Amino acid sequence: MTPGLALGLGAALVVAAVAVSLAFGGRPTGLDELLHAVLSPDGSVADIAIRELRWPRTLNALAVGVCVGVAGCLAQGHTRNAIADPGLLGIYPGAALAIVGGSLVLGAAGTSTYAQAALAFGGAVAASVLVIAVGSVTRHGATPVTLVLAGAAVSALAGGVVSLIVLSNDSALDTLRFWQLGSVAARGALLPQVAPLIVVGAVLAVLNIGPLNALALGEDTARSLGVSVARARLLGLAAIGVLSASAVTLAGPLAFAGLLVPHAARGVVGADYRWQVPASALGGAALLLLADTAGRLIARPGELPVGVVLAVVGAPFFVYLARRRRLVAL
Repeated sequence: MTPGLALGLGAALVVAAVAVSLAFGGRPTGLDELLHAVLSPDGSVADIAIRELRWPRTLNALAVGVCVGVAGCLAQGHTRNAIADPGLLGIYPGAALAIVGGSLVLGAAGTSTYAQAALAFGGAVAASVLVIAVGSVTRHGATPVTLVLAGAAVSALAGGVVSLIVLSNDSALDTLRFWQLGSVAARGALLPQVAPLIVVGAVLAVLNIGPLNALALGEDTARSLGVSVARARLLGLAAIGVLSASAVTLAGPLAFAGLLVPHAARGVVGADYRWQVPASALGGAALLLLADTAGRLIARPGELPVGVVLAVVGAPFFVYLARRRRLVAL
């Protein structure tokens, strides 16, 4: 299969996943009702369910999937680590620390949707900046090894502080428990505010494709091709930070999504990041949409948060991918 054909099939899968997300939920919806809600709504119960409930969360899942897919692809490329994901740079622990710290300092004011979104984004960005700063202190600047070590250190520090806070504050524990579930349902209204940041992150990712292809050949080879290694690393890490922070803001921490999607994309389109990045974007969008829909169907008339579905499905699937060395080779 050629990379172009793979991207075409990926786009078709995303369109199908959008249709499935709109058609299925706590209330069964037929194809005629779906077409009626899209083409000629008149305010019926099905129209309201599709247009006002399912459509916003579908858009949210679409945006979050693109963010985690591209961020995971760049994270694995820059760290040269086959099991890297956005969380490796301390994104999730940093956001969690900001969430529980905000609930402790601000009280009830820190539990609103917009306050938690601002705290999550700020904490995620602060953590990624700290990892980049710590990982760049060597005379060679940021390297795959120093970035992984810095990410592990920042994650451990943030996790320890979070544990200290929640053990001494019940309200912070309740806030963290709700936020850690990971869901695209509760924060769909935030998408218009976060969308410009997603666009910025996507532009940075596209600009980083050429330098990342050169870095894949080795830093010495990249320098001989005229690529500034430090600038390429900074550009890529900035893209990872913005996209990951946007995803955390819209859906909370989502395990395995940023880890699995780049592996699958690499196995289908190959090692060229000109194909990997768009394939990861499409794969992430499809995965989030299908996982969110599955969560609504499994626990109907209630639902399972998409983070739970990804964790249950992602663990065995990653074991399967890890056994296929061709897919995880970087």
